[in-house]
Amino acid sequence: MAKDIEVGGNEYGHKDYHDPPPTPLIDIEELTKWSFYRALIAEFVATMLFLYITVLTVIGYKSQIDVEHGGGQCGGVGILGIAWAFGGMIFILVYCTAGISGGHINPAVTFGLFLARKVSLPRAVLYMVAQCLGAICGCGLVKAFQKSYYVKYGGGANELADGYNTGTGLGAEIIGTFVLVYTVFSATDPKRNARDSHVPVLAPLPIGFAVFMVHLATIPVTGTGINPARSFGAAVIYGKDKAWDDQWLFWVGPFIGAAIAAFYHQFILRASAVKALGSFKSGN
Repeated sequence: MAKDIEVGGNEYGHKDYHDPPPTPLIDIEELTKWSFYRALIAEFVATMLFLYITVLTVIGYKSQIDVEHGGGQCGGVGILGIAWAFGGMIFILVYCTAGISGGHINPAVTFGLFLARKVSLPRAVLYMVAQCLGAICGCGLVKAFQKSYYVKYGGGANELADGYNTGTGLGAEIIGTFVLVYTVFSATDPKRNARDSHVPVLAPLPIGFAVFMVHLATIPVTGTGINPARSFGAAVIYGKDKAWDDQWLFWVGPFIGAAIAAFYHQFILRASAVKALGSFKSGN
């Protein structure tokens, strides 16, 4: 097993750190535990709440700038407010669910953690299912409460904006998701947790800020996906052709971005490949 020697400037001096072993690809035992199903429920509810609040914010903003209803471009919360809604809700929900499910709330995050062997295949697949179902229910609640506004103002669905080609949209989703998933890996790095006791407490904050910053940059391009469940749930309830035509962007882009982030953090920054090779040689 890989081992790091930490040199500290406090009275503890040297600290040995051992990387936790990779999660088994298929862990049958976890399927028999209530904690596993409790985590699925937490992911479902968190994603439902995430979509409910954020889609309501998007629709509310569009209604407030609608000139037909006396609005104007200076009305409403603006793009800044929408970005805060997404980032703020991620901060809140990750804080609430991190100790139960890990606070993924995003299939791209789950995919990245799966590639890094942080979660098993059954957990990753069922998390994604729970997240997508939660997103559908969250958007369904918005439509049930404000159907006329929901249909008129686009249902919060992600679409490639006019004037941008698919390459630009795909690149925005890849880079945006990379920023998010890279932040998730950095904020939850067990090596940092072992060294700095404050890191686990602060983890939801940088993750929320990453979502906020990415939304500021990419709302004008794609409406900001970086979360396949968010895009899928909105498309299912909204049901218009444009949202479905562009849907592939909001799955392919985030999954590529998550894969790059997992590789970068695990094999370059954490040098897992070098450590594994060193462990192999020492064992021979």
